[in-house]
Amino acid sequence: MAGTSERFGGRTVVVTGGAGGIGHAVAAGFAAEGATVAVADTNADAVAATVEQLTEIRESAKAQGFVVDVRNATAVRQLMSEVNAAFGGPHLLITLAGGSLGTPRDLVNVAPDDIDLVLGVNVLGTLLCCQAVLPYMVDAGGGAIVTVSSIGGRQPSPVTGVPYAAAKAAVLGLTRRLAHELGKYSIRVNAIAPGLVLTDRLAGMVKAMDPAERQSVLDAIPLSRLPELAEIVEPILFLASDAASYITGIVLDVNGGRFMPT
Repeated sequence: MAGTSERFGGRTVVVTGGAGGIGHAVAAGFAAEGATVAVADTNADAVAATVEQLTEIRESAKAQGFVVDVRNATAVRQLMSEVNAAFGGPHLLITLAGGSLGTPRDLVNVAPDDIDLVLGVNVLGTLLCCQAVLPYMVDAGGGAIVTVSSIGGRQPSPVTGVPYAAAKAAVLGLTRRLAHELGKYSIRVNAIAPGLVLTDRLAGMVKAMDPAERQSVLDAIPLSRLPELAEIVEPILFLASDAASYITGIVLDVNGGRFMPT
């Protein structure tokens, strides 16, 4: 992860899913580089622990936690209002709330509630957060949004199921439409599509696979390994930064070469 620069000095970032494995690391990356960080998640204890750790990263770090279900439009609007009142902005939004959320992989085992949960958090939650942050970014004269898709939304995944694939593919369409619509406000919208990342949740899913299936996952990755968390964090920071000032509407595939779009 990058050192203690001021790449995001004077900017406020909202990280949804910010107390999860990747979200925590992303929030820490922004804090280390000068951003004020709003950590939004559903687990109050994890949110509090994340905020405490962020404020230890550097003496001047500012962070605040918010317990929010991104499927709740009222709660999401309140989140953005409170962040604006406390810190200004938000200038940056990273929509990491999502995942397969413990739902079954195989279609025969998927219930309607599983579909509602996965689509609700990944798609509706992303849309509501982008909608709620819009007026504040317009007032600020621009901003950057990084949505989170997945290799599972780009090609079939051996780990996740149909609801997840549908949700992550939808996030890509949402990203492109938002980039088209919001460019006139100097708001950039891009997506990242990670491959397999061994967070605690995914590690359990991989462990449940038989040895041959696990090996086949590694064999399909040209770099022959799974990523370190920092290798997912840095592309997100790049897309949110001024270094990507003329990039919008793209999906950045970060998967070790497993998926190579033509």
